[in-house]
Amino acid sequence: MPAQVSSPTDEIQSLSAPEALPDGASPDTYVPESDHELARRAKSDREAFGLLYERHVAAIYRYIFYRVGNVEDAEDLTARVFARALKHIHNYNDRGVPFTAWLYRIAHNVVANYHRDNSRRPSVPLDEADTFRQPAAHDDHADHDQRIDGERDRARLLQAIRRLPAERQHLIVLKFVEQLQNAEIGQIMNRSEGAIKSLYHRTLLQLREIMNQLDHPR
Repeated sequence: MPAQVSSPTDEIQSLSAPEALPDGASPDTYVPESDHELARRAKSDREAFGLLYERHVAAIYRYIFYRVGNVEDAEDLTARVFARALKHIHNYNDRGVPFTAWLYRIAHNVVANYHRDNSRRPSVPLDEADTFRQPAAHDDHADHDQRIDGERDRARLLQAIRRLPAERQHLIVLKFVEQLQNAEIGQIMNRSEGAIKSLYHRTLLQLREIMNQLDHPR
């Protein structure tokens, strides 16, 4: 019988565990380990990497979903990001760059490989465009109509974002979805804060032009 091979998802999920308090620690005084401390331990302790996974998996998934446009691929690519991070954790050095910046760089490369391999720009169904908000059961007709209009606007915006060059998609998602500051984005994209401000301004102009083209097709 052939040996069973675990998937990246299985490998990463096996690491995840709630961040428990050390024996004798009080919830009122306990200070969780920093990402830097966990990353240092994770080089020889897989449970430490599991804590990093639990801490950052939602943000990385959200970032990837907005870049690829569907839940199934986003889940698969998120698993790939953390599998790659686990494989290369011994290469991680702080050097003033947060662990999250290192993770986002891996995520950006994984998404770029995905689009290159598939050679397509994804479409976003309306039921996935508002993944993070489910309608309340008591919505009245006016609220329901407003919600539908909002979902359509969001799907239109996502369509426009995915017509941007990959680097500018990267910036927009970090800025608006992850709500990072320019200095943090600069660390992730390996650029100065001033360069990020300039790129952000040019990106908004291009995004506005794309949305006008979507509204008034020739």
